[in-house]
Amino acid sequence: MVKNSFISVFSQKEKEENPGSVEFQVFRFTNKIRRLTSHLELHKKDYLSQRGLRKILGKRQRLLAYLSKKNTVRYKELIGQLNIRERKTR
Repeated sequence: MVKNSFISVFSQKEKEENPGSVEFQVFRFTNKIRRLTSHLELHKKDYLSQRGLRKILGKRQRLLAYLSKKNTVRYKELIGQLNIRERKTR
């Protein structure tokens, strides 16, 4: 697996101050998603990991939707830092 390629966006100080913040939770989910994606490239028939990936994607999507409604500036900064796509508008 390629663990070293994950770039820590948040400083150690921010991690200690507020690990329950929306940004930190999205950051953790993004790292889990990237790790599971690289795992599933090797193990294509690991259906339990696929299910876990879909659940984490849904959680991250809900958190991003919440953040975009509450504070669009922080939302734009976060998706820019994590290099993820913007959520679809309905």
